[in-house]
Amino acid sequence: MTETPNPAPTAGTEDAQFSRALNELLAEFFATERDRVARISPNAPQLVDSIERLTAGGKRLRARLSYWGWRAAGGATLEPAIVRAAAALELFQSAALIHDDILDRSDTRRGQPSVHREFERIHDRSEWRDDAAHFGTSAAILTGDMSLSFAEQLFAQATSALPREHERAARAIFDTMRTEVMVGQYLDVHAEVAPTPDDPDEQLTRAMDVLRYKSAKYSVEHPVRIGAGLAGADEEFLAHCSAFALPVGEAFQLRDDVLGVFGDPETTGKPAGDDIREGKRTALVALCAKGAVAEDLDWLDSALGRSDLSEADIQRARTLMTNSGALGHVEDLMSELVATADHQLSTLPTNEVARAGLRALADAAVRRSR
Repeated sequence: MTETPNPAPTAGTEDAQFSRALNELLAEFFATERDRVARISPNAPQLVDSIERLTAGGKRLRARLSYWGWRAAGGATLEPAIVRAAAALELFQSAALIHDDILDRSDTRRGQPSVHREFERIHDRSEWRDDAAHFGTSAAILTGDMSLSFAEQLFAQATSALPREHERAARAIFDTMRTEVMVGQYLDVHAEVAPTPDDPDEQLTRAMDVLRYKSAKYSVEHPVRIGAGLAGADEEFLAHCSAFALPVGEAFQLRDDVLGVFGDPETTGKPAGDDIREGKRTALVALCAKGAVAEDLDWLDSALGRSDLSEADIQRARTLMTNSGALGHVEDLMSELVATADHQLSTLPTNEVARAGLRALADAAVRRSR
C-alpha cells in the first residue's frame, strides 16, 4: 500500500506553532527573572509581574512579523534564535506601552489598568505614605526601563549564535528602531503643546511624522527587516521588505487613530474618544482643517487635551471629523497604502508560505476593530 505523504504545513499552522514556542520561551524567561529579582527583595517581583501581564495581553504582531521576515529570507522553521529575537521585540513593545501610557496619562491598556495606575492602586491598598500617583509613575518608569533591559538581554542572546554579518545587520536595524521610537514619542508630546501650524498640509506632515516614527516603523517595518536581517538578507531584499512593510505600518497606525476616536470601548479596551482627551494631533485631526469651518476648527483645537470632555463633546468631534471629510480621507489613504503593500508583497522574492504568513498579518493589522 502506498503511503500518503504528510501535507506541507500551511502558514497558519506554522504561525500557531511559532506563537506557542514564543509563549513558552516568555513564560520561562519571566519565571527566571522573577526568581532573580526575588533574591534581591520580596517586593521586586511586582515589576516582573507587571511586564508579564502586559505582554500576555498582546496579539504578538511584531514578534510574528519578525518570524515571517526571517522565513521570507530563508530562515529555518522555528529556529531558536528567531524565537528569542521575537521575544525581545515583545518586551520592547511592552516598554514602549508602559512609557506611552505615562506620557498620555492613560488609565487603561488592553482593558486593564495601565501599569502606572496599577502601582498607584497598590500604594492605595497598602495605605503607604506620601503621594500614590507619584509612586505609580515612578514605579512604572522603572518597570518600563526593566522591560527595555530585558529586550536588550534577549536580543543579544538571540544573535550570539548567528554568523557575525547577520548579527551586525540585525543589530543596526534594532538600534535604529529604538532611537526612532524615542524620537517619535517626543514628536508626539511636542505636537500636543507646540502651536498648530496654519497650513493644513504642514499639520498633516507633522502628524504623519509622528505616525511613522512613533509607530509605523517599529510596529511593522523594522520587525520584518530584523527577522530578514537575522536570516542573512542582503540590502536589496531588506529594501524590498521596507517597500511592503512601511505602508502596512502606516495603515496600521491610521486604523489605530480612527479607533481612538470611533472605536467601541468594549472592543478596544480604551474609553471612547480617548485620543481626543489625550490631545493627539493625528492625521484625522489634521485633515479636518481641509474641510471644516473656522468656528468648528477653533472648537476642536480647544477641546483636544481636555480630560473633562463629555460624551456629547466626543460625539461632536466625531461628527466634525465625518462631515469635514477627514474620516473619508483617512479611509482612502489606508486603501492606497494597502494597495501599495499588496503589490510590493506580490513581488517580494520569497516562498509562498512566507508570503502567505506576511499577507495574513498585514490583513490583520489594517482590517481590525481593536
